[in-house]
Amino acid sequence: MKIWYNKISESRRSMVEVAASEVTIGRDPANTVVLQSPLVSRVHAVVRLVDGKLQLQNVGLNSCIVGEEEVLGGQTAFFEPGTKVRIWPFTLTFEAERPTVLSRSELEAHLRSIVADLELRIHRKLLERLDLYDFEARRGADPETVLLLENNIEDVCRELGVFEPENEALLEEITGLTLRDVLVNQLIMELGTDQYFDLSSLMANEFDVPATLVPEREAELHGLLKFIRDRLRLHECRDISQQVHRVESQFNEVFHLVRPHLHHELRKYLILRTLKKDLKDTIFGYGPLQDLLRAPTITEIMVVASDQIYVEQGGIVEKSGRRFISDKVTEAIIERIVAQVGRRIDKSQPLVDARLPDGSRVNAVIPPLAVKGPTLTIRKFPVQRLTMDDLIEMGSITKAAASFLRACVIGRRNILVSGGTGTGKTTMLNILSSFIPFKERIITIEDTTELRLHQEHVVPMEAKPPNIEGAGAYTIRDLVKNALRMRPDRIIVGECRGGEALDMIQAMNTGHDGSMTTVHANNASDVIERLEVLILMAADLPVASIHRQIASAIDLIVHLSRMPGGARKVTQITEVVRYDPEEKRIILHDIFNFRTGVSLRPTGYLPTFVDVLVEKELLDMEFLYGRDQPTAERIASPAAPMLAHARPYLQQTP
Repeated sequence: MKIWYNKISESRRSMVEVAASEVTIGRDPANTVVLQSPLVSRVHAVVRLVDGKLQLQNVGLNSCIVGEEEVLGGQTAFFEPGTKVRIWPFTLTFEAERPTVLSRSELEAHLRSIVADLELRIHRKLLERLDLYDFEARRGADPETVLLLENNIEDVCRELGVFEPENEALLEEITGLTLRDVLVNQLIMELGTDQYFDLSSLMANEFDVPATLVPEREAELHGLLKFIRDRLRLHECRDISQQVHRVESQFNEVFHLVRPHLHHELRKYLILRTLKKDLKDTIFGYGPLQDLLRAPTITEIMVVASDQIYVEQGGIVEKSGRRFISDKVTEAIIERIVAQVGRRIDKSQPLVDARLPDGSRVNAVIPPLAVKGPTLTIRKFPVQRLTMDDLIEMGSITKAAASFLRACVIGRRNILVSGGTGTGKTTMLNILSSFIPFKERIITIEDTTELRLHQEHVVPMEAKPPNIEGAGAYTIRDLVKNALRMRPDRIIVGECRGGEALDMIQAMNTGHDGSMTTVHANNASDVIERLEVLILMAADLPVASIHRQIASAIDLIVHLSRMPGGARKVTQITEVVRYDPEEKRIILHDIFNFRTGVSLRPTGYLPTFVDVLVEKELLDMEFLYGRDQPTAERIASPAAPMLAHARPYLQQTP
């Protein structure tokens, strides 16, 4: 029996082979498999081979995870060879009668770790040969520097024996991964600028194509990529995100057709091409983040340590398999990112918020605050300009609710978008802002610019941190106060997280109807309590007075939630009706809410301002029936009796 095991944070695995049919696992050196961690019991588990199946008995204090089943102390579980067993912080795989089959993602992560190790060795050799820091400083003015660097990379690869015959089998597998990456990059480079945000700084990467170009090999590569594109029918995809998803999910289905055409010279050229690009990205660009930032299917990048980079795709967080060469390189790239927007990060200021040129939000923490080394979190801005139709197609909102929100924006209702972290508040604010008429003057205020409005008369403003002397800071609150003097029709604040909530509420109450902002909250009811706390941060006011101001200012709360599978959905659209002095609270009524198994549906409640929207011909009362529902559901809708009562009045409306 072979047992493979590794710490969850490490990609390299250890292996123990035993002839016995019983294996003990624990912290004590007498165990068959020794897991050195205080979280592991002295003897944590016993695994036995019983009739071709494996049985795990948990004899420790902490639980084990066998596949997806949690096994508590004293319990047993049967499992097949190859099933993952997790004894925190270790993962184990048992190989009995048959070899363990790695999943596609595990194999990819393993291959990427091999490439990363190779790049680290090459980088160390380059540091001995060249002054890479000088290269970075003069590379723009001296194109020959890049050529010199690439030639040295080839020399180092020969010196390390990378393309020796004994490595052929491994290089063939790596070639498939690199070919897929080249195809994804090719698709992204073909993006137009009319439907997408400005990614020029990430897309127009002069290092994607080598300076040591070989036309014959490039022609072969182009032919193979065209064949793969045709076989995957990428021309049928509606957008870049769908194209990239199809390449990532179906590439292996066509790679076996391409494999015979990848002869030794082409394989060597393709791998060298990738090594050159990755190392140039490290020296001049964003290193291993470069491709992750351009991938439209990735929504978040999380650097935990130099050798631990996680990504979020489709709501699922997984390890990318990529790594930085060292903590020093990680810190240098973080400095490169924040310097672009006039921010700085060093030991005196080890925490910074910044943004990338495409609008992606960046948070970086370095030692001494970050214990394990430089830490980076990037909330990527969506490559494509999402519209309300896209949200409807993704099931994030219904047509009925979307029609209602559109009418509210045009009808100058004050809207607050709420939700937890990563629920899509800024995306929803962007989409709602797209309904604002072009003739209106809009002022946007944010910590780091993320909103991308398509109207012409937009004045974006961004908060400014203090300088090195600790002076010259301009907060969101300062900008909101100043915006009132700029003759705005609407004020949009990216997020209220402090005293600016008071200024925003006052702006909504003083003639700036149709203004919008976002706030962190668990549900629509919690929004009121959250605003109460934020306003008290700015002024010591009676709670009753605060509630009256909130009730007068905000018309609508749009709440978003993140579902267990990672999907983001609108779960409540709530009217802020009034302040009740007897009950001493704000009265809220859901217009739409999310019901498990039914999704977002109208409650039957008619908002107090619905007659205004109907009079302005912004809303058809049929919206409450939910025209995207089946006929039977529409007839049974709780809105039906309300509409029957309302129609006689509405028919008299001029």
